[in-house]
Amino acid sequence: MSHQDRGLRVLVAEDSPVARRLLVHILAGDPELRVVGEVADGRQAVRETARLRPDVIVMDVLMPEMNGIEATRQIMEATPTPIVLVSASYDPDDVTQSFEALQAGALTLLPKPRAPQASGFADDCASLTVTVKLMADVKLVRRHPARAARPARVGPGRPRRERDVRIVAIASSTGGPAALARILGALPGCVPVPILVVQHIAAGFHHGLADWLASVSALPVRLATDGQPLLPGEVLVAPDDRHLGVTGHGRVALSREPSIGGHRPSATYLFRSVAERYGPGAVGVILTGMGADGVAGLQTLKASHGTVFAQDEATSVVYGMPREAVAMGLADRILPVGAIAGALVETWNGA
Repeated sequence: MSHQDRGLRVLVAEDSPVARRLLVHILAGDPELRVVGEVADGRQAVRETARLRPDVIVMDVLMPEMNGIEATRQIMEATPTPIVLVSASYDPDDVTQSFEALQAGALTLLPKPRAPQASGFADDCASLTVTVKLMADVKLVRRHPARAARPARVGPGRPRRERDVRIVAIASSTGGPAALARILGALPGCVPVPILVVQHIAAGFHHGLADWLASVSALPVRLATDGQPLLPGEVLVAPDDRHLGVTGHGRVALSREPSIGGHRPSATYLFRSVAERYGPGAVGVILTGMGADGVAGLQTLKASHGTVFAQDEATSVVYGMPREAVAMGLADRILPVGAIAGALVETWNGA
């Protein structure tokens, strides 16, 4: 039976009555969606998920009784269900906890919809309903209880020959924040090359992403600014609505050029830029995500004799972007997310 025939069943978890009514109003206004439950705290969200078995949960993070992080963790352990987080992008505490909930298993993050009288309300409605429908198709597996521990760091290793890797470019989409945290958190504090990151995420959250990744990594993680120098051991994240590239003089080049495949920043733009400037000294890493952004850029990188790593299917939340790269024969190595940091260290050490 199609989504259109039965309507996707949505559970809304939001402690503010006003915000909850607005979310329900938006979701119920789409003929393909059906709100089957409303709850005001995380504990109720866990209980009603087990009882109602919704197709998707739309959930706030800052809730009483049990916050969205713990609610996400318990839901993913007991009744795995796609979770779309709604967060106040201007509230640092809300944003930080939202990224922690993504690490716990939530799929994606959206800003809370603006008021109906706001000029961008229609766009907010479309973004929420489209995202809910897309996330409903993501296949999840049950997560086993895990200790809240940072990933073990990879040792710096010993260079075996003169280093020729000069830059690393990483791209991800759905499931990416948690994968990035796993990789950057496992890298040693002495990385000999700059690392550039493109992550598809809703407008307003790129700065929060950089801050959160900095909190889990031994490396400095910052939002990229136009013209800044590329420094060894520094991680630069593409800002909102700008393509991230590099110049021939070792500096960041941000661009307002048109989106590529609907994305700005685009993974393809980043991979092409590092390929053109660094050639065989560039390493491209493509992680979990929907669609095929980045694949055309990896073609350029491979043609320039660069190196490509792709995340494997088993550890990808959505095996879209890496699958396309693998299908086109672009990946030099296909790796579980937990092995990527070690592979990077081996690569810039000349292994």
